[in-house]
Amino acid sequence: MPVSKAQIRANAKYQAKAYDSIFVRVPKGEKDVIQNHAQSQNESLNQFVHRAIRETMANDVENPEE
Repeated sequence: MPVSKAQIRANAKYQAKAYDSIFVRVPKGEKDVIQNHAQSQNESLNQFVHRAIRETMANDVENPEE
């Protein structure tokens, strides 16, 4: 069943209100490597990137500039 234009607009409005966006550029082919790793962890690409950022930030606080 196709999504209506009204539903597309409603989704876009909600996402603009609820989420910030970060765009990451990686060298050609690296996206597939990252995506495959995320899948091996039973995560979406977005979940994996979010977790990687959170864990790195926590590690940086625990071990500042070793």
